[in-house]
Amino acid sequence: MQVENGIRGAYGLALSGVDEAADLLVEASDDWPRVELAWRLGEGDLDQEEVTETRASLRLKTGGRIELDRDAGRAVYVVQRPLSAEELVHPYLVPVAAVMAHWHGRECVHAGAFVGDSGVWGVVGERESGKSSTLARLALDGVPVISDDLLALQGSSVFPGPRAIDLREEAAERLGVGSSIGIAGARERWRLRLGPVEPGLELRGWFHLAWGERVEAVPLEGGERVARLLAQRAARLPSATPEELLDLASLPSWELRRPQRWESLGEAADCLRGLADG
Repeated sequence: MQVENGIRGAYGLALSGVDEAADLLVEASDDWPRVELAWRLGEGDLDQEEVTETRASLRLKTGGRIELDRDAGRAVYVVQRPLSAEELVHPYLVPVAAVMAHWHGRECVHAGAFVGDSGVWGVVGERESGKSSTLARLALDGVPVISDDLLALQGSSVFPGPRAIDLREEAAERLGVGSSIGIAGARERWRLRLGPVEPGLELRGWFHLAWGERVEAVPLEGGERVARLLAQRAARLPSATPEELLDLASLPSWELRRPQRWESLGEAADCLRGLADG
């Protein structure tokens, strides 16, 4: 894989317009699609989202919209306040990355990921399932973390996400990490910077987070694997590569349960590492 000097990106996209956030990005391969990120002030939310073969209009949860032009390689965020380069990269890049992945025959899943001995493991969790705090715990234990919010894939090959995990205040205080960046997206965030990761790693399996009475990992089988992965696809569009989606769903999958107490986080992280390295 060749890399162009000076070009950086995330989620398999070569980005421009965000030079001030270069430290959140990785070196981009010369075959990554290029996207310029920009914002402008404007009013009006979308009544209806639309995605065609060359253009997309996407609704922002925080108000406003994204106008994405595939041919021009440009995404414009129409918002009511200025956005910093760091915000554009994380978390505002996620919907653009999901649609670009669809256009280029890739898959994107709402998940984080970390590196085990055999490759990458996806970490899937609903809102307030402890996903970011679990990944932060792994990072503090020296485990390379691939991404926090989104897992972008070409087949089973994984693209690194922005080099940061955003935590809520309580998680940051409990873990003793993260610097406040104020409100980004819909909430206040404490940002934990991540180190570099090796490109081109392969996905080996999935962990789905859940609350339970004790720390335990329960294997998922057959249709349950497919259903859970389909529910977490980032773009609610027909898969351009359904056979690859089924291949991803066929990988080993576990439901990792733990009590909803901070004291269980370390044991849960150890359990993840043990299964991923086994």
